[in-house]
Amino acid sequence: MRLCPAPPPPPPSSTMLRLWSLGTRPVFPRCRTFHTTLVKNAIAEAEPSTATMTEWTPNSVRTGLIARKRGMTVMWDNHGVRFPVTVLQLENCQVTANIRTVRDDQSEYHAVQVAASDKREKNTTKQMLGHFRKAGVPPKRIVKEFPVTPDAHVPVGTTLSAIHFVPGQYVDVIAKSIGKGFQGTMKRWNFKGLRASHGVSISHRSAGAIGAHQDPGRVWPGKKMAGRLGGERVTVQNLYVVRVDSDLDLIYVRGAVPGIDDAHVMVRDAKKKMTQLAQHNSAKGLFEKILPRGLAGLPFPAGTKELARVLPPVVVAPSTRVSDPFVPRE
Repeated sequence: MRLCPAPPPPPPSSTMLRLWSLGTRPVFPRCRTFHTTLVKNAIAEAEPSTATMTEWTPNSVRTGLIARKRGMTVMWDNHGVRFPVTVLQLENCQVTANIRTVRDDQSEYHAVQVAASDKREKNTTKQMLGHFRKAGVPPKRIVKEFPVTPDAHVPVGTTLSAIHFVPGQYVDVIAKSIGKGFQGTMKRWNFKGLRASHGVSISHRSAGAIGAHQDPGRVWPGKKMAGRLGGERVTVQNLYVVRVDSDLDLIYVRGAVPGIDDAHVMVRDAKKKMTQLAQHNSAKGLFEKILPRGLAGLPFPAGTKELARVLPPVVVAPSTRVSDPFVPRE
């Protein structure tokens, strides 16, 4: 196998403060042949990435975490209002690789590979054992990667903490929903069903007609019909982070999260209410609206165990309510 020489790093400039996709693109030397798909498509950086920025910017995209859904409970805010929360717990979530892929158009794809939940060495394949040994981490049950900006690479082997997410921010949670088997149209698509009294005979929960006339003479593709429900990847967006416990690595988010209890879920900064809104307000000069109210910044490039030791073990976000709902309005 013949590899190309590593390209020289681009010189730091003020363009790094812009969107990472609009930054200066380095020129890579051409190679005549490649004999492995890994070398052709991606470059895994075993050493820590040399980032030019150490603080979070509105154009930065941080890595996400892998957590486990422990269940749901309730909490009360400072006004006495009761609301549901889902408890997520980190299980030795560590960074295993930094990915940099050069596309055909010479643009770059950057990602951080994260693994969580230790497992026995005898239950791990030799290929994955070598991968984990190279990263200096124990064997893991689940490995995922999160797209990031070039300045958000995390050193390999870093142990991430629940303090990575700040109480008061919004997150997206990705998981596999609970499978419900083969279900009818009323449960799967919220169909109204047929009449419950007159004119219908043992077809009250039927879907009704599915076809048309002789023209087109067929059922249109995508027709909502009975079928399997659940058991697919679901993303719940804009969940409010209520509380973070760095001692137990617990993250309390307001609302429901897909999946069964103890299932692995992926948690990232909310794309709409955090990443895109920060970039939009920064471009318009609305610097006071870059982050949600009460936040001055985010742990960058990630919230680690070292950072958690110098912060309070439990951090709780203030209530989002402006007024007390139990006090009559004048």
